[in-house]
Amino acid sequence: MENTPSIGKPVSRLEGHLKVTGSAKYAGEYEAEDLLYGYVVNSTITKGKIKSIDTSEVKKMEGIIEVFTHDNRPSTAWFDFQYADMDAPPGTVFKPMKDNEIKYNGQPIALVVAETFEMARYAAKKINIVYEEETFETDLKSNLDQSRDPKKGLASMLKPPPPKPTGDFEKEYENSFVKIDSEFSHGTEHHNPMEMYASTVIYEGKDKLKIYDKTQGTINSQMYVANVFGLKMKNVQVIAPFVGGGFGSGLRPQHQLFMAVMASLALKRNVRVTLDRAQMYMIGHRPPTLQHTKFGADKNGKVNAIYHKATGETSRFEDYVEIVVNWANMLYPAENTLLEHEIVPLDVYSPLDMRAPGGSTGMHAIEVTMDEIAYKLNIDPVELRLINYSEIDKSSDKEYSSKELRNCYLQGAEKFGWSQRNPEPRSMKRGNKLVGYGMATGIWDANRIFGRAEAIMTADGKVEIKSAVTDIGTGTLTIMTQIAADELGLPIEDITFSYADSKMPFAPIQGGSFTTATVGPAVQNACQALNKKLFKKAKDLDNSFLKDVKFNEVEFKNGFIILKGQSDKKLDIKEIVKANDGKDIRTTNSAMPNPLTYGKKARAVHSAVFVEVEVDEELGTIELTRAVTAVAAGKIINPKTAESQILGGMIWGISKALHEETILDHNLGRYMNANLGEYHIPVHADIHDLQVIFVEENDKFVNDLGVKGVGEIGGVGMPPAITNAIFHATGKRIYDLPIHFDKLL
Repeated sequence: MENTPSIGKPVSRLEGHLKVTGSAKYAGEYEAEDLLYGYVVNSTITKGKIKSIDTSEVKKMEGIIEVFTHDNRPSTAWFDFQYADMDAPPGTVFKPMKDNEIKYNGQPIALVVAETFEMARYAAKKINIVYEEETFETDLKSNLDQSRDPKKGLASMLKPPPPKPTGDFEKEYENSFVKIDSEFSHGTEHHNPMEMYASTVIYEGKDKLKIYDKTQGTINSQMYVANVFGLKMKNVQVIAPFVGGGFGSGLRPQHQLFMAVMASLALKRNVRVTLDRAQMYMIGHRPPTLQHTKFGADKNGKVNAIYHKATGETSRFEDYVEIVVNWANMLYPAENTLLEHEIVPLDVYSPLDMRAPGGSTGMHAIEVTMDEIAYKLNIDPVELRLINYSEIDKSSDKEYSSKELRNCYLQGAEKFGWSQRNPEPRSMKRGNKLVGYGMATGIWDANRIFGRAEAIMTADGKVEIKSAVTDIGTGTLTIMTQIAADELGLPIEDITFSYADSKMPFAPIQGGSFTTATVGPAVQNACQALNKKLFKKAKDLDNSFLKDVKFNEVEFKNGFIILKGQSDKKLDIKEIVKANDGKDIRTTNSAMPNPLTYGKKARAVHSAVFVEVEVDEELGTIELTRAVTAVAAGKIINPKTAESQILGGMIWGISKALHEETILDHNLGRYMNANLGEYHIPVHADIHDLQVIFVEENDKFVNDLGVKGVGEIGGVGMPPAITNAIFHATGKRIYDLPIHFDKLL
């Protein structure tokens, strides 16, 4: 088959057929002989102690194998650091069933293990538990007097604290021609992936385990299990080829993994533990956050003073933080800044990274504040952002490695028809609907970290690439195959990308939009190294025309090594493997940013978002009728999967702006809508015309592939764009998310 370049082509997901036919197996679907089922028992109080937990009657039930509680839990690691993981915030990691203390509502306090899932679930409801309740606090707004700076830890490297103050904010703000002072809030949000959290543990004897886990990091789960249970790393294998959504909820090992491994080791049996939907609301969330912005600008719209403060919740035992307030000065350079982020410890479980953590929160406040400046000065919102445009990240005083945001504004506005907007609020109508146009900017970090990959050429001339990286539905399998195909000069059909197995070369957790930029270069390096090995072996062949040829004088194409400019001078790669006695030719290689140069430039992906809303003039109901997102994200490996990511982010932004919120009853300390019937997310009827533009952007500084991530950028600009459009439609400025129709009546 003729091999043409694959990178840049809209290749359909290679695993798509398996998923749509139901052939793809998820963590809770793997078959195992004599499999036992565990069901988690959750605390019904929010804070206090377990006085007694009576399991005697339950243990007599037919089919019940064991009930684990803090009284009979097997011994595990002593030290806190042994429970940490790649995404652990500063503090003390929660240890399931460590003692009788209750730290939050829904805390796992027992595990019933039975011969069937139904029996385990039934028995779990029959356990008699007596509590000693204590006073608790779960309300962020009523505990602001407890706010403090977060503790710093290793997580601060990926989530840096706000930059130090610059200039004299108070003085410059007071002297500004325009002063905007606004306060914002959003409630708790939960990830709600379709696939339930599950772990199927296969006991292979002598404390050796094979684990099928729902996770965004196989090696992260492997390290956690080995450290907590005192096992050798090589005796713990974690596999997760298919993940039915994660959105950040799988970045940390969840407690069903601990429970399943604990039971399997204690009973020396195969065990599966699956959480139900309500229990999924007890494993982490986007924290409710309050924000205060004060922006000052001169009469021409140039922003000269920026104040941004965020206050979010965290648990009593870990200091979870997001990057909320760092973004404004990355986009709009001001000489005078004051940025603050505080947390309030409450009796809740630790929050957890949720798609575009901090970015979707902070950009809402920043971009609405910018919209207010635009209206105050009667300047077009796009023009205002161009007035404040900079090629420098002022927060670090570094030049961007690339920044095509200007073209995002121009191309997005043209595609959307922004010029047809009448700037006067309530001036545009369609029947009995008020029509509003709104826009906003998006920004997200373009990072990469350390990763490894292995390339193996087999006797038939085909290649297998291996990496422990997961594919959480983003298309990782497909784009890594495309990268390998182009580097090796082979058709996609001759490449197998094996992944999501902790026994494979190292890959970090999949999140932060850094997976392609991290694992892609590792795959690229492994393939280049394999080509060099093939070339060296080819030079040693009898009568080889390559004996006096240098590596840079050949190319790999269509399964041949070809002398550049002389297409008739070529050697079939299969002949090289054949001459190697049919043995595999393999290489394992790493990729990481150069520590001496990587920090010299700022790196980010940018977007411009334009939306149209219709608001019923009498009922206040809101409908987003169309939206355009223009994205500059470096080289796009696969436009089809990348567009899917941006569309998913846009829908998530619609959800954050108009639908999504978990309600916590502060009298009970319990989430009241822990189900998909009452936790509102968009359905098909809510989603209309969404369009994506990829603006060309060349950037060889971020990595040799020139790729940046697209997982988060699709969502960060949508909530403020929608909020701004609602103001344009109605003349009412809403600062709290989600926006419901009653706020417009």
